[in-house]
Amino acid sequence: MSARNFKIVIQYEGTRYQGWQRQGGGSSANTLQAKFEALLEKIAGAPVEICASGRTDAGVHALGQAANFRMDTELSPGELMETMNRYLPEDVAVVSCQEAAPRFHARYNARGKTYCYRVWNSRTPNVFRRKFIHQVEEPLDVASMALAASFLEGTHDFAAFTSAKKGKKSTVRTIEKIRIEREGEEIRFTYTGDGFLYHMVRILTGTLLEVGLSKRAPGDVKRVLAGKDRQQAGPLVPARGLMLMEVYYD
Repeated sequence: MSARNFKIVIQYEGTRYQGWQRQGGGSSANTLQAKFEALLEKIAGAPVEICASGRTDAGVHALGQAANFRMDTELSPGELMETMNRYLPEDVAVVSCQEAAPRFHARYNARGKTYCYRVWNSRTPNVFRRKFIHQVEEPLDVASMALAASFLEGTHDFAAFTSAKKGKKSTVRTIEKIRIEREGEEIRFTYTGDGFLYHMVRILTGTLLEVGLSKRAPGDVKRVLAGKDRQQAGPLVPARGLMLMEVYYD
């Protein structure tokens, strides 16, 4: 029997994990990739490699991470999903499983992603959302942040908004839409684009928060974009506020 290619969509609370990507050395056991590969090897009786749409950092959550793997199994996609969920820890779940085309690849075939960053804008902490939200005590000006965000939409070189060291890989990306919405004390920053650089969403959010705190003018983000210098952008906000919402495919 030849290996079948499966596409799964995964949810996870990233709080206690060292991100998605399996690491070299002894630290790989606490990554989501390592957890899945250990489980899939038990189900298949042979090593299975799983590939996600992209690596989420330590502490980042996912509502709709996509991944694929090839496996020799007679289990239907539904049975395979049920088996995985039976043995996965309570902070990880497979929400869909389907057989994919033989050439489907979760990372290389991804056409876009949506991320959401959540901010709790109050002096009083939110105990029940603390693992999923970044608290900013001072009042934030949503209209100014929305204006600044509009200058970041479109196709730009986002070299100033990544922690990755300068290399040969392009730092040009297209952000289709940045939506900033306040609901009570919570402000949500939703980013949809064709792809995101290392730490890009968290640095964009840190920069927009500086605008919201009147530490920089909305138009200043245009200067930061043009300068392509990480030192000119805002801080890297904590991982816990970030969630990968959805990955798009043709």
